[in-house]
Amino acid sequence: MLITQVKKKEELLPLAKGKTFLIACFGCKEVHFAEKEYEILKSEIKNAGLNISGEIVLDYLCNEDYTNKRFELHKKEIDSAETIIIFACGVGVQTFSGLLPAKIVLSGCDTFYLPGFSGFTPSSHACDQCGECMLGYTVGICPVTACSKGLLNGQCGGAKNGKCEVSKNKECGWERIFKRMTAIKENDETLKNMIRIRDYKKSQ
Repeated sequence: MLITQVKKKEELLPLAKGKTFLIACFGCKEVHFAEKEYEILKSEIKNAGLNISGEIVLDYLCNEDYTNKRFELHKKEIDSAETIIIFACGVGVQTFSGLLPAKIVLSGCDTFYLPGFSGFTPSSHACDQCGECMLGYTVGICPVTACSKGLLNGQCGGAKNGKCEVSKNKECGWERIFKRMTAIKENDETLKNMIRIRDYKKSQ
């Protein structure tokens, strides 16, 4: 069982740029989504001056085939936005982020683990349920799961030809992050605001 907690507006507003499109996943039976808190935050960021160009509500955002089809239905609206804020568990955010290589993608939620069944949707993405989602700072690629060492302060320097020194067949997570930052012309100022020391109590 997972539970998502909507982030504070103070974290999201500095990261959002231009027209912003909202995507909310009201989850599956394995994920509790805070719908009331989402509506409150949506009102807060709108009142703070964020230009919200549209919104869609989905479920099972972690299902890549389903998400791809829904993306095509709303492609025109999403393409017109500069920033996408996704309110979902970490897997859902990464799944949709993979469809938007030229967009700023922010996670609107932190994902926490609760003992029990955690769902069964097959996905190539992983969420550590750390309770401190950093996907908004790292262009939709999780440094905790994409990096074999879970580093938060950049690559270790041991990668060779883009591959991790620990998991030889795995792409270096931080090289993936920097490549995507270059592609969307995002500077590293965003990374400087990311947490550097994890609070492991949140993931227990």
